[in-house]
Amino acid sequence: MTGRAAHGALPPSGARHVLAYNWPMYTAGSAAVLAGAVIGRRYRAAWAGSALAAWWLSSSLIASHRVYDRSTLHSWRWLDVVLPEGPGRHLVVSAGLDEASEVLRARHPRAPQTIADLYDGLPVTESSLRRARRRVPPQPGSLTAWAQRLPGADASYDTVIAPFAVHELRRAVDREALLDECARLLRPGGAVVLVEHCRDAANAAVYGPGAWHFMPRGEWLRLAARSGLTVAHESRIARYVTVLVLRRRART
Repeated sequence: MTGRAAHGALPPSGARHVLAYNWPMYTAGSAAVLAGAVIGRRYRAAWAGSALAAWWLSSSLIASHRVYDRSTLHSWRWLDVVLPEGPGRHLVVSAGLDEASEVLRARHPRAPQTIADLYDGLPVTESSLRRARRRVPPQPGSLTAWAQRLPGADASYDTVIAPFAVHELRRAVDREALLDECARLLRPGGAVVLVEHCRDAANAAVYGPGAWHFMPRGEWLRLAARSGLTVAHESRIARYVTVLVLRRRART
């Protein structure tokens, strides 16, 4: 047996897990640093490339440590501020790495919870996500879901919570379908809580080319507006993670 079944709750992923999930990228980056240092003896430009690669290798792990090991991200205490009424009946949307539902269930034991897992329905599954899946198996009772169909009847949830999941849908049409589904599921006045790294200057500075795996802030705003959701709250966790609370308009 592996994962939770054998050992109980696993500690949340930290910087060392980011390194483990993405080890081919870090191995290639380290090789580039070494090659640049060697070639740089003859070509000065290679020194610059080597220094830049070394910066991104180190800064990405430092930023990951700040976000995943040192911040309040995994505790979910910050949700009490951005969602003071609590999650109520809520749906947790994951894309293969669910480290939220167990904590949310413990913090809000009276709030009914459903877990939708997009992993099997992803058109493209990143190798890093497959490695993460092997470490963190799905929670018991998780429901297989697709961007075009999340579990639940119309207006059946108070909150949909999607931490680091929607960006794994690489096609815009799939992201649009998912946000439409979230809007369908929400009761009037309900909220979608998106937790994502954004493709912005801060993340690009520390994650380098890896930041292009994230979506720009404008994409989240576009998806919200298209699905009839309004931005009720926006904040940052540890500088590099954006929290957006998107509200469905309440009946008047």
